[in-house]
Order: sequence, then structure tokens, then C-alpha cells
Amino acid sequence: MKVIIASDHGGFNLKASVVAALKGKGVEITDFGPDTADSVDYPDYARPVADKVASGEFDRGILVCGTGIGMSISANKVKGIRCALVHDTFSARATRAHNNSNMLAMGERVIGPGLAQDIVDVWLSTEYEGGRHEQRVCKIEE
Repeated sequence: MKVIIASDHGGFNLKASVVAALKGKGVEITDFGPDTADSVDYPDYARPVADKVASGEFDRGILVCGTGIGMSISANKVKGIRCALVHDTFSARATRAHNNSNMLAMGERVIGPGLAQDIVDVWLSTEYEGGRHEQRVCKIEE
């Protein structure tokens, strides 16, 4: 699985901890930036990452900002993206199993690195159930 991750300045530190943890587990991850904690605009990172996931260049995408809200709103503007704002493991599992989310957004000012890593682990390992959920996901795509 190929994963791409990006943040803005508000999510820079949490992104760095997630990248380090995933690399330590052998996950193929690309850090799209930014490379410093200097102020940047979250749509400048969310949109290109979402485009790369929607095109199939990457299987999944992770976005981090202060709350995760701006990143998720920006990513969901891209056709084919189902970006879920998640701050707990139950929602991480549910959004993969029921919504087939292909992007995850989190907020550094909302959760810490330990919980973020647990969320990412659950989200990456949970399979989409399909079945009764398929009709709903198709309606989202329409």
C-alpha cells in the first residue's frame, strides 16, 4: 500500500511523528510537506494530495492540520475522495469498513501522537466491508 501524507504548520509535529512511526513499521509513505513549521495554507497541501489519491498514484492519504477540519473540507472537494475527520479508533475503523474512506484527516491540537498512531494503524488495517454499504458509497460518488 502506498500512502501519502501532508500537513500545514498546525499539524507539522503530529505529521512528523506519524511519518516516523509508519516508516518504522515498513509502510511505504511519501511526505508531501511542508518541510518546516512555517505558516502555510492548508488547501495548498490538501488539494494536491487528494488529487494524487484520486488519480490512483497513491492508495491512501493522510492530512494533518490544527483541527483536521480545513484539510478534510479541502480534500473532499476532489471527485473520488472520501476524507474522514477522525479523532478516535472506533471512527477510524467505521469509516474504512462502512464508508471506504481513502483519506484520513486529524488535528494536532485535538489529539496526541500516541492516539494518532493508533488511529492510523486501525485505519490502514481495516478493510472495506462492501455489501450493504456499497449502495451508500456509490451515492456519495454520484
